[in-house]
Amino acid sequence: MSLPDQPVLRFAPSPNGALHLGHALSALTAWAWAQRLGGRFLVRIEDIDPERSSEAHVKGIFRDLAWLGVPWEEPVLRQSQHLDRYEAAAARLAHLGLLYPCFASRREIAEANGSQGAPRDPDGAPLYPGLHRGLTPEEIAARRQSGKPFVMRLDMAKALALAHGRLGGAPLDFIELDEAGGVQRVACDPARWGDVVIQRKDVPTSYHLSVVVDDAFQGITHVTRGRDLFVSTDVHRLLQVLLDLPAPLYAHHRLIVDESGRKLAKSARDTSLAELRAAGASPADIRRMVGLG
Repeated sequence: MSLPDQPVLRFAPSPNGALHLGHALSALTAWAWAQRLGGRFLVRIEDIDPERSSEAHVKGIFRDLAWLGVPWEEPVLRQSQHLDRYEAAAARLAHLGLLYPCFASRREIAEANGSQGAPRDPDGAPLYPGLHRGLTPEEIAARRQSGKPFVMRLDMAKALALAHGRLGGAPLDFIELDEAGGVQRVACDPARWGDVVIQRKDVPTSYHLSVVVDDAFQGITHVTRGRDLFVSTDVHRLLQVLLDLPAPLYAHHRLIVDESGRKLAKSARDTSLAELRAAGASPADIRRMVGLG
C-alpha cells in the first residue's frame, strides 16, 4: 500500500465532549496545511468508545467546524461503523504471533508494579509488568471459559524483533515537519510503552490500532496533531511496519494551555467553542485566541 500523490490531511476528534480551543487549533492547523499543500481535508469521528461517545457531540463537532469556516469532504468516516476493519488488522497481528490475552485489571497491574518509583509509560500509567504474557494455552482457555474479561496486548519484544527484521537493520523512525517546512527524522522507542493494548475489553480495537488502520485506509499523507501525541507515534510507526502500511509525514503542533500550564481537556470541562460562540466570540476571535492571527 502506498500513499496517494495528492496530499490528504485530517482532523479526527472523539465525540466524548464539546470541542474547545485546543481542538480549534488542531482543526485550523490541519486545514491550513491542506490549503498550503493543495491537498484534501477530511474529518474522521473517532467514536470507538461506546460509553463516552454521543450523537449530540458529533453534531456539535460539525456545527463548530462549519462556524469556524473549515469545510470538509463527505462522507465522514465514523470508526464505530468499521470495527470489522480493525478486527482484521488485529487478526493479522495475532497470526504473526504478536498478540496475547491479558486478564489483569488495572488494580492488579498497579499492585504488581509496587512502589511509586516503578516504571511508567509516557502517559504516566504504570508500565505493564507482563503478568499474563506467559500463560499456557490451557490457562488461557480456562480463563476465557470462566468469562473473565480480557484485552489483547502486543508482545513488544517480539514485535520489535519482527519490525527490525523487516526494516533490514534500518532504524524505526518517522519524519517530523515543522511549521516552516523543516524536516527532522525522529527515532522511535516503542519499548517505553511496554506491551500496549491493541484490543480493549469492550471493543475489538484501541486508539493505536484504529488510528493507524484508518490513516492508511483514507490515504492520509500528513498527520497534524497536538504535541501531546508525539510519543504515541512510536507505537503507530511500529504498527505500520508490522501491518505493511505506508508512513505518513507528521507535524505535532503546540498545545493550548491555561494559566497554570495545563493542557485544555474535555474532562476538565474547559470552556467550549459553543460557549465562546454564545458569549459573542467570532471565528476571527477564535483564531486570535489560539495564536493564528
